[in-house]
Amino acid sequence: MGGKKWRWGVILDAGSSGTRLHIYRWKDPEKALKGASKHDLASLPKLMTEKIWTKKIRPGISTFGEKVDQVGPDHLQSLIDHALEIIPKDKIRDTPIFLMATAGVRLLPAVQQSALTREVCYYLRSNTQFSLPDCDMHIQVIKGETEGLYGWIASNYLLGGFDNPDKHQHGKGHHTYGFLDMGGASAQIAFAPNATEAEKHADDLKLLRLRTLDGSPVEYKVFTTTWLGFGVNQARESYVESLEDLYPSSSTELPDPCLPKGLRTTLDGVPVKTPKPKNTTLIGTGHFDECLKKTYPLLGKDKPCSDNPCLINGQHVPAIDFDVNHFIGVSEYWHTTHGVFGGKDDKAYDFTTYQKRVKDYCSQDWTSISKGLNPKKEHAAKNAQEACFKASWLINVLHDGIGVPRIGMEDLPQVNVSKGTQGALEHAKEKGFLEPFQAVDKIDGIEVSWTLGKMVLYAAGQVPPKSGDDGYPVGFGSNVVSGKAVPDDFQFAGSSWRPLGGDNGKHHNGTVGGDDDDWDLDAEDILDRARTRGGQMGFWVFLGLVGLVMWWFRKRERRMRVYSRVRGLTRRRRSHTGKYVPGGNRSPLTKLTTKLFGGRSSSGGGYERVMEEGELDRFELGDVASSSGSGEYSDEDSSSDHSRGSKAGSQFGRSSGLATPTATSGGGLGGGYGFETVTTVGGGMSALNRSGLVVRTDSRERLNLPLSGGVGGVTGRRSRAGSPTRMKSPLGGGISPLDDR
Repeated sequence: MGGKKWRWGVILDAGSSGTRLHIYRWKDPEKALKGASKHDLASLPKLMTEKIWTKKIRPGISTFGEKVDQVGPDHLQSLIDHALEIIPKDKIRDTPIFLMATAGVRLLPAVQQSALTREVCYYLRSNTQFSLPDCDMHIQVIKGETEGLYGWIASNYLLGGFDNPDKHQHGKGHHTYGFLDMGGASAQIAFAPNATEAEKHADDLKLLRLRTLDGSPVEYKVFTTTWLGFGVNQARESYVESLEDLYPSSSTELPDPCLPKGLRTTLDGVPVKTPKPKNTTLIGTGHFDECLKKTYPLLGKDKPCSDNPCLINGQHVPAIDFDVNHFIGVSEYWHTTHGVFGGKDDKAYDFTTYQKRVKDYCSQDWTSISKGLNPKKEHAAKNAQEACFKASWLINVLHDGIGVPRIGMEDLPQVNVSKGTQGALEHAKEKGFLEPFQAVDKIDGIEVSWTLGKMVLYAAGQVPPKSGDDGYPVGFGSNVVSGKAVPDDFQFAGSSWRPLGGDNGKHHNGTVGGDDDDWDLDAEDILDRARTRGGQMGFWVFLGLVGLVMWWFRKRERRMRVYSRVRGLTRRRRSHTGKYVPGGNRSPLTKLTTKLFGGRSSSGGGYERVMEEGELDRFELGDVASSSGSGEYSDEDSSSDHSRGSKAGSQFGRSSGLATPTATSGGGLGGGYGFETVTTVGGGMSALNRSGLVVRTDSRERLNLPLSGGVGGVTGRRSRAGSPTRMKSPLGGGISPLDDR
C-alpha cells in the first residue's frame, strides 16, 4: 500500500464536540505526470481516502483548556496510533501532520488557546516522527473564514468545478459551487459571487491560488465568512436562555415547543424522570410551528448593518445570485436533514417535503419516539430529543438567514444552458447539485470535509510551476489588485514543489532555493540509485586501496623502513617522559607496528634502542682523553634541563645525546627501569648519579672487557650497538655491576 509513488498527509480536525483524524494519499507529482492524459494535466492532484482512514474521539480538545498537559496522552495518542497503523513506516518522516482547531477552541481565552497549541506541537514533535517543520503553520486555531474557504475547495474539488469548468456552467459564466457548514459552535458560508457582485465587493473577497498538475496557475475570488455562536449547540444554549427570560425566575418548569411532547430535561438537556423541587426543568410540548417562531429571533436580523447587504447578525455578505450559486451543505446540514427524519435517498432538498417530515416527527410524544430507537446506535436518544430544535434552527438559518429559496413553495428561474453542457447538467441534476441547496455527506465515496480542502491546497503546492510562470505560491490572501506578487496576509499552502527527499527550502512559504533541474527524476529513485552507486563505488575503492598497500609492503625493507620511522616518532614522544615502564609505556601505535612489521620488541625487563635510518653519524660518540687511551662514553645529564650536552664548566668532551639506562634501586630486575645519564668529568670515566654515588658508564658490550669496578682502558673504537644494563645495590650503598650472563 505504501509504494514510492505515494505521498501522505494527516490532519486532525479539532472541533467543539470532538477531534477527528483524516488521512489522505495522493501520487507524487512527478509520478503522476508520467503518462498523464490531457484532462489529468489540467486537473488538481487526485487525493484519495478510505473510511478506515478516519477516526473520531470525544470530547473536543477545548475541554483541555485548563489541563493542557493531558491533551497529548489522554486525547491525541489514540488518533496517532491509528494513523501509524495506516501509513507505511518508511513514509512517516515525509508525511505532514496538521492539527487545526475550530470554533470550540476559538471560544477559549487567548491564553488557553496558545497554551493548547504549544503543548500539542511539543507532544507531536516529541512522540512522533511526522513532518512538523513549523508549529505556527501546522498547529493552529483557524479562523472561521479559513474553515469556510477550505470547505469551498473540498466541495468544488469533489464536484469537478475546478477540473471541468465547461461542464459545470450554471449560467453567466459561473461554474463553482457555494459551501455551507454548520458545527456545534459556528456556521460558515463561502462562495464565488457572480461577476457583478465580485467587482462591486472586490475588497471583501479572498484571492485563492491553486496549481494544476501541468504547473498552470488557477485563481479564484471567493467570499467567506463565519458566524461564531451560531452552531447548533451554541444556538441551543441561547435558545434556552431566551426561554428563561420569558418566564418568571421562580418558575421551575419551562414549556419547550422544540422538545417532543412529554420529554422532560434539565436546562443542559439531560433527561429527568422525577425533577428535584428547586431545579428548573424543560417540558416538551411538541409544537413545531411555535418552535420556528421562538428560534427565529436568534438570527439577529434586527441587528444594524454597517455594510449592505447583510444576512445573519448584521454581518455583511455580498448578494447571492441563486441562479448560479448552488450551495452544498455539510455537517449539521446533512445530519439534520437526513438523520432521524429520513431522506437518505433524497436527490435534492425540498423544503415542503422536509418540513412535513419534521412536523410529523415532532408532534409525536416522547414515549412513541423512544420505542422506535435502536438501543445499539450510539447517541440515538440524544439525537432524537434534539432533532426538532436542530430542524427549526436549520430552516431559519437556511431560508430566513441566508435566503435560500424554499423549493416546493418558491419557483426559481430556469437555468439557461447550451446544448454542449446538457449531458453534464443532466448528470449533475441527478445528484441534485443544480438546485440552490443540497445537503451532502459524501461525493463519490469521499466525505466532504474542510480538511480535504486543506490537503488539496497542500498537494497543489507540491506541483512544480510551469516554465515561465512567475512562481506565485499556492495559498490564499486578500484580493489585492496592486502590483504586489503576494498579499501581506497571504497564507501559504505549507508545501514546496521539490521532489520527495530534496531540499524543501522554506517550508513556510512554498518557495525553494537552488535549481530544480533534477525534477525529471523521482527523488526516491535518485536516493536509491545514489545509495546503490555510492555503496558499490566505495567497496571497489576500498579493495583497490587494500591491494595497493599490500603490493607496496610486499618487500621487507619497505616494511622495516616504515616501522623504523614510526618507531622513531614514538620514541621521541616517549623520551620526554624520563622513565620507561616495560609494556606499560608502549603506545598502541608501537604495539600495532610491531605486529604488522615484525620488529623486535622488549620483553620482560629488557630495553631496546632502535636507531633510525640516517642517524648513525648523529649518535656516534666522540673521542675523549683518558689515562689509558681514547674511549667512548654515553654522556648526558639526567636532569630535564640537560637532555643533551651539559652546562659550561661541568662537562668536558662530547655528549653523545644517548641516554644510558640503569636499573633503579629497590627493585632489582623486577623493579622499574629509568634513564640514568652521566657526564664525563675531567676526562675520567665516572660521574655522579642522582643519589650522588659514583657509577661506571662503560658498556661491556662495547668494550669487550669485564666490568671489575676499577677503571680499565678501552682500545679501538666502535659505534654504540646496544645499551648496557646496570643495577643499583639493593642495600643502597656501593655499586656492584651486573655481570653479563
